[in-house]
Amino acid sequence: MPAPETPSHDCPLCPRLMAYRLENRQKWPGWHNGPVPCWGPSEARLLVLGLAPGVRGANRTGRPFTGDHAGKLLYATLLKYGLAEGEYREDPQDGMELRGVRIINAVRCVPPENLPTPAEITTCNRFLLAERLAMPQLRVVLALGLVAHNALLKTHRIPAARFKFAHGAQHALPDGLVLADSYHVSRYNTNTGRLTTEMFETVVRQILPLLA
Repeated sequence: MPAPETPSHDCPLCPRLMAYRLENRQKWPGWHNGPVPCWGPSEARLLVLGLAPGVRGANRTGRPFTGDHAGKLLYATLLKYGLAEGEYREDPQDGMELRGVRIINAVRCVPPENLPTPAEITTCNRFLLAERLAMPQLRVVLALGLVAHNALLKTHRIPAARFKFAHGAQHALPDGLVLADSYHVSRYNTNTGRLTTEMFETVVRQILPLLA
C-alpha cells in the first residue's frame, strides 16, 4: 500500500496557521514548528485522534502529545494497558514505542489559542482520511473530544448529528469501524475534574476487547 498523503513541513493550505507557524519559527527557531506527523505503526488496530498540536508540546517536539500536559495522562494510560512500551519522558528521544496504536491530530499544525477554525479542520481532513485508509487493520478510533469525533465522521461523510459525541460512548459506523469517545486529556479537563484518570482508563479498558 502506498504511503498516505501528508502535509509538507511548509504546508500552505491554511493561511492563518502558516502565518502562526512563521511567527513561531522566528521566536523558537530550534523547534519543530511544522505539521506534526502521525506516530505509531500503520498496521495498528487503534487510532487515537486528538485535536491539534500544542504550541509548547508537539509543535516544539514534533511528536504527538509529547512535551505538554495532555501527554501525561495519555501515555501513562497507553503504557498501563500494554499499548506502549518504555518510559514517557516528554521527549521524542525517550525510546518509548507504541504497540498496536497510532496517534494523529485532526489538525496537524498548531493553531493560535489552541483552537482551529472549522475551515482549517475541513482543509486538514484530507490527511486524516488518507491515514485512515492506509490502516488496513484499523478497528477502533478513540476520539479525544468533540472536534476529533466530528473530524473522523467527516472522513466517512457522515453528518455529525447522526452519531453524537458523548464521553464513554462507542459508535458502530457503517463500515464496521468503532468510534469511541473520551473527553480530551487536556490540562483544563483534568484540572477541573471533568476528566479523571479513572474515567479515561475506563474508556481505554473498554476498547481493549475490540482490538483482540
